[in-house]
Amino acid sequence: MNQPQASSECRKIVTCDDILLKLCHSMQEVLAKASSSQISHSGMVQVIHQTRLRPDLGCFSIFDGGFSGLVVLNFTADAAVELYRKYMLNMGIPEQELVFSHTSDDVSNVLGELTNQILGDFILTVSKELKTSIGQSQPKMLTINKELSVSIDANLDNPVFRRVSFRTEEYHSFYLEFAMDNTDFLQLKEFEVDEEFDPDKLMELHASQAS
Repeated sequence: MNQPQASSECRKIVTCDDILLKLCHSMQEVLAKASSSQISHSGMVQVIHQTRLRPDLGCFSIFDGGFSGLVVLNFTADAAVELYRKYMLNMGIPEQELVFSHTSDDVSNVLGELTNQILGDFILTVSKELKTSIGQSQPKMLTINKELSVSIDANLDNPVFRRVSFRTEEYHSFYLEFAMDNTDFLQLKEFEVDEEFDPDKLMELHASQAS
């Protein structure tokens, strides 16, 4: 007598590249909203063998928890200044008060804050969709000479390295370099993704209820 066979289950698998795509989405959305401009990224991912800080302005942050990894953002001078100026103008800062050099502390501070926002959005997405938590280090900024690049090592056991190119509205390039432990997430059971809310809409709702 034949034994009944267990029904096969289609288990969702989330790979390192899926996680990278979530980070790309966070980066695109946060920068677009902050600068009130179009931000795009390549549909191709470059496989690299090491993460590096590269000219003209580099930023990195290490994350750990449910999985470990490293995020490196490399901005050309033109991309850095464009993002800085559009962010500040979007915040209502008069144009005559803005700087023009990517070596200014103002530019580094703004890009560091934007990196924090990008990673915060990414961590929230990971928490909701993968049901795991990660934390991040404070982003570190470094102005880099044209003849210099700096290797960054996150002490990962079995890392994968990826690079994605981005472009601003004025066609200035900047780059995301990403490293994380080579691991997959397997969905064992169905669960509901926490409902996403827009904090601006929530504030509007509270204001309308109070009036």
